[in-house]
Amino acid sequence: MSLLNVEVAKSYEAMSERAADLILAELKRRPDLLLCLSAGATPTDTYKLLAKHGGRQPGLFRKLRLLKVDEWGGLSPNSPASCEGDLRLKLLKPLRFGPARCEGFRPDAANPRHECERITKWLADNGPIDICILGLGRNGHIAMNEPSHALLPHAHEARLTDSSLKHPMLKALKRKPRFGFTLGMAEILRSRKILLLVNGQHKRAVLKRLLEPRITTRFPASFLWLHPDATVLCDRDAASDFKSLGTPSELSSVL
Repeated sequence: MSLLNVEVAKSYEAMSERAADLILAELKRRPDLLLCLSAGATPTDTYKLLAKHGGRQPGLFRKLRLLKVDEWGGLSPNSPASCEGDLRLKLLKPLRFGPARCEGFRPDAANPRHECERITKWLADNGPIDICILGLGRNGHIAMNEPSHALLPHAHEARLTDSSLKHPMLKALKRKPRFGFTLGMAEILRSRKILLLVNGQHKRAVLKRLLEPRITTRFPASFLWLHPDATVLCDRDAASDFKSLGTPSELSSVL
């Protein structure tokens, strides 16, 4: 079993800078990098830093390819609550990304099963993912792979838990999504590198649980322990007492 690498930054801003630096370093080594994106608040500053760098050095991003890891089902692509809308605002528009180098689930797809099959085929033809950026759900989900008796390997239609339906992105919606689209656990774990971003006091309990090396489908994020190059980047608010999170061999600090 691999040891999960954990880096604790002094602030959310420092965590975001570290994530952006890691992505930029990989992009310089691999110009046609396939970067898998998560929406939501946690990676916002990371994306802002990438967009800022793209404004100064657009050539570095000329061959970059993007894939969105999940999407709320049944929303309009133009809805600010959709992952498409969120990522377009924060990264795709600032980097002037066109559809040719950016792929993801269509939230308003008429046939969800066919849409999942399309994404599975696209990733099989264009992958694997080089860097997958993930967030950590309060119930331990990653992307929209929810706690369950079993996890699915490939892109699928996900039944959303009450916890996920309380996501801040959905707060203003009168009608919540009925389901989600997500890459499966096998597709995520095939990524060459995984960055799990965790910030804020509200994530302390779930982060502490993640750092217990017990793998279960009831806590999907625990499967990151099986990945050879998975890094948790968190801020001190999420880490709380640094020493309580694990053994020194499992943890490192970014100051």
